[in-house]
Amino acid sequence: MTVSMEQLEAFVAAAEHGSFSAAGRALRKAQSAVSTQVSNLEEDLGLELFSRQGRNPTLTAAGERLLSEARLILDRREHLIGVAASFEAHVEKRLVVAIDELYPEHALGELFAEFAVHFPHVELELLFPMMEDVSRLVLDGKADIGVMWRQEDLPAELGFHTIGWVQLKLVCGRNHPLANAVVGWEDLKRHRQIMVTVRTEGMERHRLRVAAEVWWVESHWVILQILKQGIGWALIPAHILARSPVAQDLAIPALQFDDGAHPVALELVWHKQRPSGPAATWLRKRFATTKIDMVAE
Repeated sequence: MTVSMEQLEAFVAAAEHGSFSAAGRALRKAQSAVSTQVSNLEEDLGLELFSRQGRNPTLTAAGERLLSEARLILDRREHLIGVAASFEAHVEKRLVVAIDELYPEHALGELFAEFAVHFPHVELELLFPMMEDVSRLVLDGKADIGVMWRQEDLPAELGFHTIGWVQLKLVCGRNHPLANAVVGWEDLKRHRQIMVTVRTEGMERHRLRVAAEVWWVESHWVILQILKQGIGWALIPAHILARSPVAQDLAIPALQFDDGAHPVALELVWHKQRPSGPAATWLRKRFATTKIDMVAE
């Protein structure tokens, strides 16, 4: 049994356009050539794909079933050609991007949808580590690009570009002692602080520490659930707080020492000594031009 791509193209075009003549116009072939290809396919398969009793051919039960299979084969052919073209253009086969939770997740969908259009054959892996774990992954070659909050002591091997600012808000549960008071700096020291943590020990994780007693948690989203129980207070990105299902159970205390705005810089990082392919270069430029300014939220 021999089935050619030309036969499958003719079959799919005839089914989609409703006639052999319309399929011929779409494929820029003579009607007789399309009809012959379909007839040869039916002969090779030993099945009747179209009923020709009416004015225009209509799919038989076998034709309806095999149409999806034919489309799949043609789609995979296009995929194969696209992958081969990517190799020819030296596009990366795979890209790993590490993104801190500080980057607003609602902005990622549009960005990576655009990436998929430009690089449909690049396998993408998105990691969501915290703080300096991002830079460590890039430094160790486990991520090609990183997006993280500004690290005060960034390794010299890494390049960086500031791409925006995110506001942190001081939050506690509605039943917490800080919830209904004007809070001073010393008050924060006396109450448990819930902080995001990283898996590598370093000074970054202590940068925003105020309280003597601290719990360490690896997710802002989980921290909010803990705050809801009145267990402590925390500094939370404004966009995460706004989208949390427990936001109504939380309070933002009034502060004596400032207006409550605690902006943190977001930075794009990469390894200076590792060349970037077309996909990584495009993604770096896209992150750099998508300015994030969540300070006003």
